[in-house]
Amino acid sequence: MSQPSLALVDTDPAELAVDAIVIGLHSQPDDGGALLPAAGAESIAAAFDGKLTSTLALLGASGAPGEVTKLATLGTIAAPLIVAVGLGDEPSGSAPELEKLRRGTGAAVRALAGSATVALALPLPDDEDAPGVLRAILEGALLGGYKFAGYKTKPQPNRRDPVAQLQVHVPDAADEAAQAEVTRAEVVARSVRLARDWVNMPPNELRPPSFADAVVAAAQGSGLEVEVLDFDELKAGGYGGIVAVGQGSEAPPRLVKLSYTPEGVESPKRVALVGKGITFDTGGISIKPSAGMWEMKSDMAGAAAIGAAMLAVAALKPGVAVSGYLAMAENMPSGSAYRPGDVITMFNGKRVEVFNTDAEGRMVLGDAIARACADGTDYVLEASTLTGGQVIALGKRIAGLMGSGPATELVRAAGDKVGEPAWPMPLPEEVRKGMESDIADICQTNSNLDRAGHMLQGGVFLREFVAEGVEWAHVDIAGPGYHAGEATGYWTKGGTGVPIRTFLQAIDDLA
Repeated sequence: MSQPSLALVDTDPAELAVDAIVIGLHSQPDDGGALLPAAGAESIAAAFDGKLTSTLALLGASGAPGEVTKLATLGTIAAPLIVAVGLGDEPSGSAPELEKLRRGTGAAVRALAGSATVALALPLPDDEDAPGVLRAILEGALLGGYKFAGYKTKPQPNRRDPVAQLQVHVPDAADEAAQAEVTRAEVVARSVRLARDWVNMPPNELRPPSFADAVVAAAQGSGLEVEVLDFDELKAGGYGGIVAVGQGSEAPPRLVKLSYTPEGVESPKRVALVGKGITFDTGGISIKPSAGMWEMKSDMAGAAAIGAAMLAVAALKPGVAVSGYLAMAENMPSGSAYRPGDVITMFNGKRVEVFNTDAEGRMVLGDAIARACADGTDYVLEASTLTGGQVIALGKRIAGLMGSGPATELVRAAGDKVGEPAWPMPLPEEVRKGMESDIADICQTNSNLDRAGHMLQGGVFLREFVAEGVEWAHVDIAGPGYHAGEATGYWTKGGTGVPIRTFLQAIDDLA
C-alpha cells in the first residue's frame, strides 16, 4: 500500500474541511477520572460549549492510552467526525509522553481506514520539545496506517483502504524546522514500511537470491554503492559461516553490502550496520517443531531493517559514513546441509564446532561482522532475530542489547528516544567458558547443549568476530522484530521494522 501524503496546516482545527479530525484526550485521576481535551483541541472543545468531554464519556471514553472513541459532530465543526484518542494522565510538563502520543496517533489513524483526508490536532508544545513531539506524531500516523497488500485474489467486501492524506495542525505551517520534520518522517516511515513489506512476504516469494535482487532494485538511484556476493564468491572469499548455513538449500546464499559516504566531511566516523537475513529457518538438520514454524519467514527481519535503513541513510545524508551488510541464507535440511559436529572456518579464520544447526544466525552474522571490521569501521551495530531466549527474558517489546559500553549506551539511548527500548545484558565469562571446544576455537552453542543464558551465548559468540578497537552492539530483536498479535499502537500485524528508527537515531547522535 502506498504511503499517505503529509501536509502541515495552521488553519483553526474546527474549520478544517476533512473527513475526520483526531484530538487527544487525557484522564485526570486526581479529579475523579474526569476527562480533559489535550492541547490542540481548544477550538473544537469550545464549539461544543463545554459538552465535548461529557459526550465522549457517555460514549465510553476514559482517556486510557491508545483508546479510540468516535463522535459524529452533526455540523458543530467543519469535519463530520471527531476521533478522540486516549493519551493517559495529563502530563506534568508542557510536552506529552512521546511514546503514548506515537502509539495513540497510530491507533487513531488506523481506526480511520477508509477516510480520504484526516487532520491531526494533537498536543504540540511551543518550545524546544516541539520538533521531537511533531516527529512522534508524524511517525505514529504514517506507521499506524500501514497495511500489507497481501495476495488475495478476490476483492474483500469489508476491506477499507488506509488514509490517503494526513494534515497535521501546527502553529506555523511554513516553519522550516517543522517542514524538515515532515521530510524526515516521510523518509523514515517509507523505510520502515519497506522493511515490513519484506518481512511480511511469504518465504517462497523471498528467498536469498530474490531478497538480494529486491534490495538492489530498491537501492537503484539512491546513490548507495552496492556489492553482492553469490555462493561461489562467498565460498572463494572464505565466508564459511554463510556458506555452511546456505548450502542445504537450492536457493543459494548471498551477502549484500550497501555503502554511503558523506560529501564534504573530512575523516567521518564510520558505522557498519549488520543484519541477519535467514529468509526461512527450518532449523536445518536440528529441525524445529512444526508448530508456529511459518513465522520463521520473519527470521530475515534484521537484514530487512538494515537494507531499508540504508535507503533512509542515503536520503537523509548524515555526516557519518555508513555501510550495511545483509547476510542472507535459507536454512534447510538436505543431503548437502551442514551438520552437528561440523567444524567451520569463518571469514576471520576462527574455527567453529557446530552443535546445533538451528543456531544458524550467529554463523552468518559472524562472517558479516568480521567482513565489516576488515573493511574498516569505528562502530558495528547489528540486528537479528537471534534467540528465543530474548523473548523469554524480555518479552515481545524490549530487545536484548549486548556489546561494548559506548556502543550499547548509544543504542540504548537512541531506542529510548524513538520508542524502541533495548535492555543491556551482560556477557559473563562463565558463558564463554561453557562454549569451549575440544577440537576448534569455539563451540557454536554451549558445549553441553545447555540453553541457560541462551541469549547471552549468542552475544558471547558474536563478540569473537569483532576486531579489537571496534565498538559494537548486538540487538536481539527475536520478539520486537515481528508482531504476531492484532494491531496495537503504530505496530500492525507482522513485521515491525524494529530497530530501523533506533539505528537512524544513533547515526544522528554520532553525527
